[in-house]
Amino acid sequence: MWAELRGYPIKAFAVCLFAYATAQMDLALFGYAIPSIRKEFGLSLSGVMSIVSSAFVIGGILLVWLGVWTDRIGRRSMFQFSLIGSSILIALHSIVPNPATLALLRGSSIAIGGLSYPVTGAVIAEEFPARYRGLFLGLLQIGYPLGWALASLWAAWLLSSHGWRMLFLVGLVSLPYVWVVRRTIREPERFTRARHTGADRARVSELLAPGIRRRALLLFGAQFMFVWAYAASIFLFPSFLREARGLEVFDFSLLIGAGNAIGVLGYILAAFTGEFLITRRNTVIIWTLLGAVIFQVLVWWARDFREMLMVYGLMSMFFYGSAAVKFAYLAEVFPTRLRATAMATCGSLAVTLGSAAGPLMVSLAVERWGWNIGYSVITGAPLVLAGLLYIFLKPIPSGLEVEEVEALMAK
Repeated sequence: MWAELRGYPIKAFAVCLFAYATAQMDLALFGYAIPSIRKEFGLSLSGVMSIVSSAFVIGGILLVWLGVWTDRIGRRSMFQFSLIGSSILIALHSIVPNPATLALLRGSSIAIGGLSYPVTGAVIAEEFPARYRGLFLGLLQIGYPLGWALASLWAAWLLSSHGWRMLFLVGLVSLPYVWVVRRTIREPERFTRARHTGADRARVSELLAPGIRRRALLLFGAQFMFVWAYAASIFLFPSFLREARGLEVFDFSLLIGAGNAIGVLGYILAAFTGEFLITRRNTVIIWTLLGAVIFQVLVWWARDFREMLMVYGLMSMFFYGSAAVKFAYLAEVFPTRLRATAMATCGSLAVTLGSAAGPLMVSLAVERWGWNIGYSVITGAPLVLAGLLYIFLKPIPSGLEVEEVEALMAK
């Protein structure tokens, strides 16, 4: 195994993983800051979620355009652009004067920072040996819990000592990383070859072509439902712990950070299972439905700190860990010349729209019906549907080159 991965593949993976983790850290910082932002601007729960929603809509629209340009210009250049732009925009959160400005800055940083999703996915899919491609695409998703765990280290200290504005200056830590990307990441040879077949003229409309349309629509719908639930669960969880369980900032930051660190095991196990034991499609279904059950246990049963940490860690392993195989499946089932466009549209756009709709709808439900019913039902039902939609997608055997996957999907 290591003989095939030694050298460039494993270096590219390490670079992509760190970049992906810092992008998720930005989302985490905002999630931790929500209670303090509400207090400073005098916003209701649904009011602050409307800022989140409008920002994700703005970000999603911009991300599709950026994904298309990643297929036209190249992975390496857009990777560097993502790091520079997102670092500056996140740091500017610290000086926003009003909610409207905050929404615009959030939307822009979500788009440029979120470009790490299609860029890193394309690099790993196009550079890794076929036998281990799915495993390492899945392991790349460890960036989710790592980003939240890293953010908790900053949040626990900065929020309690310096307030939410100082928290966003942490975004500048990824700015020097551009130099590492420039020195390490190369343009994938597969992409260079694909440009001669029309990749430099990629269009979103090609995803609706016969033979591609069905998988594109199913994956978009499944991703939208999953992220509706994911964003609602993770953005509202600090407020849930504060209002429904009575935890202070330091305690809920510690619980979320430790729970996401435990959840890393689920990402690894999901990636391994999808690569070597059963298909990625079936792994997604099992992990998602198990995560939906454990989420209900967290909302209705867990009460003290130890119980919540144990159940939150298990939920992270399955609910959030299912993202490891979702990402791998999405990255490999589209042609190379359309890969970044497809990941930006069926992945990133679905993610941003789900992130816009989920937290807002759940916050409205919580204000009307209370935390237990509003949080559990309006988060849990979309999560179950997200898992079931994968039944209608084609299972892909592991170990195929991306060109072989493309030929299989075309049949």
